[in-house]
Amino acid sequence: MSLEIKWQLADACGIFMPVKPLLCIVPIFAGLDEGALEVLLAHAEKMVTRPDEVIAREGEVNNCMYVIEAGEVIIIKNCDRPDAVKLAALGPGEFFGEMCILEAQPRSATGKASGETTVVKIAAPAFYHLYQKMPKQYGILLLNIARDLSRRLRHLDEVFAARH
Repeated sequence: MSLEIKWQLADACGIFMPVKPLLCIVPIFAGLDEGALEVLLAHAEKMVTRPDEVIAREGEVNNCMYVIEAGEVIIIKNCDRPDAVKLAALGPGEFFGEMCILEAQPRSATGKASGETTVVKIAAPAFYHLYQKMPKQYGILLLNIARDLSRRLRHLDEVFAARH
């Protein structure tokens, strides 16, 4: 059975995957060992949101990222303004808010649930503890985040170029 079908069945039945297997399928956590995942899980919190609920608001200063377990999150620039732009629609196994882990800057976009959505919130101290306890694992994680940021930036460049 494919991962996508498992997600759909779990979502339809109201049964959500445990957090640890969820992290194992998220690309930025690829290559991390059991101990590293345990460090991150010590700072993880599962949240269920209502449709149209803002999970992370553009401009707020925050220190956590989110992994989507079920549902969909829309990433929007200028969310409550007439010039709002939908940047992405993210689903199970995808993540957002990772830039706040890397730098203490206000959020660059809003993450809003399109329907009932379950996310796992991971606070920045998890990453600091990983750095302290397992610096090589932390290095793997940073490299994975950099690769994903590069992939997302490349995609936005292509979308922008296609419009102009």
